Amino acid sequence: MDRDLMSISGDPSHTPLPDALAFKNTNGLIKNQTNRCATISVRQDDPCHFLRVLYESLIAGGIAGVVVEAALYPIDTIKTRVQVARDGGKIIWNGLYSGLGGNLAGVIPASALFFGVYEPTKQKLLKVLPEKFSAVAHLAAGALGGAVSSIVRVPTEVVKQRMQTGQFASAPDAVRLIIAKEGFGGLYAGFGSFLLRDLPFDALQFCVYEQLRIGYKLAARRDLNDPENAMLGAFAGAVTGVLTTPLDVIKTRLMVQGTGTQYKGVSDCIKTILREEGSSALWKGMGPRVLWIGIGGSIFFGVLEKTKQILSESSQKSHKA
Repeated sequence: MDRDLMSISGDPSHTPLPDALAFKNTNGLIKNQTNRCATISVRQDDPCHFLRVLYESLIAGGIAGVVVEAALYPIDTIKTRVQVARDGGKIIWNGLYSGLGGNLAGVIPASALFFGVYEPTKQKLLKVLPEKFSAVAHLAAGALGGAVSSIVRVPTEVVKQRMQTGQFASAPDAVRLIIAKEGFGGLYAGFGSFLLRDLPFDALQFCVYEQLRIGYKLAARRDLNDPENAMLGAFAGAVTGVLTTPLDVIKTRLMVQGTGTQYKGVSDCIKTILREEGSSALWKGMGPRVLWIGIGGSIFFGVLEKTKQILSESSQKSHKA
């Protein structure tokens, strides 16, 4: 090692340090820099803060998504079958867990990706926007998270709903046959209608939830507990579920038709449903959908906030040790 290595102060008037002492001081500086990145009290604009938020969001989002899908999948299956059924069509009540395994395989990365985008975006927007525009930050972050995660969510939804309606026996078969018959684009059937439903859904649900949390915390003058987070999540989910039911019906019809040409797009789907089944058909499956999303919102946001809390506390303890 160069014996001319100077002390950490950088003052050339200081006496040159011996090799061992110079290495000790340099190594100490590196450790200090590393610890700065690890500490929980870094500035909001520090890259390390962004990475920690991203990590916690990925884990919490993935866990919350899996818990909800696994617990409420039968209700989702019933909703899908009700929406697909035409007048007088019989609803099949067996095989309510059809496609669960393949769905979970897609939900984990999709949920993680959504929150990996949502949380950092939300925090960044809350910093740059005036406090009175916090709802705009939540709306924009929810829509952006939904748009990015749709890359994974759409194929997952296509495979899931085709299995729920009995078209395929397994997820691998579904993927293979869809690609063989419809091309790779078949996995993105109804992509436009999916965005038409999910972008407003994600934006509204998370905006309602976050705004309710802000108002509740101001009124209670304390942080929310687990049951309160779950209650607000249920309300936000139920309200958004009702408002977006017609969009969900359109999305479902387009996704499950496969190579069929009954509907040529979103506008044609709406016109055909109104002409052949009446406006009430656009609200098919609203009951199970609101039940599913309401209970799901309660579980999802409850698990999400609890997981984020556990990860944050674990991070703080590890850095104090």
